Amino acid sequence: MAFFDIEGYEPVWLSGFETIRRAHGDRLRALVGKRLQCVHLTWFVEYGEWLQDAPVVVDFGDERLEITHWKFDELSLTWNTIDPYGTSEWDWGDPAGPSPLRWRQDIHPELSALEGQVLQDVELLESLHKGVAGMMVALGFVFPNGRFTVFNAMDENGLEYTEPGADYRKHSLAG
Repeated sequence: MAFFDIEGYEPVWLSGFETIRRAHGDRLRALVGKRLQCVHLTWFVEYGEWLQDAPVVVDFGDERLEITHWKFDELSLTWNTIDPYGTSEWDWGDPAGPSPLRWRQDIHPELSALEGQVLQDVELLESLHKGVAGMMVALGFVFPNGRFTVFNAMDENGLEYTEPGADYRKHSLAG
């Protein structure tokens, strides 16, 4: 069974800044200069809320980056495996009492405001916390009129729209 029954999606878990940079740095850097189409989030229809455990799909048209945080420090970045247009709605969970899920792009107005803007930078944001959180890596996306960060919200994805605080070391991939 696929992760949250999302057809074609199989996360690949990585931990630590260097490991993630080596695996995905070049491809993330190649996103700079591309226009953001939208950000797809999974909507839990039954509860009327964003399902933060499911992937955040950042759609640049010819490239879709799928971001999922898990546990305390694991991050999966996959590319072009989810088709939010072909399968916009699906059931997840117990077949006897399935929970309908749906891709949505209109959950957060801060994300909608960035649609159509050209990506200026991708940042790997390395957590400076000691202990379990010390291996966490967030992704920052910088645009002319705003930004967003997908971070580990303790075993699920979180979103922020402000400059990262002093608890992160920023690594720009723009060059």
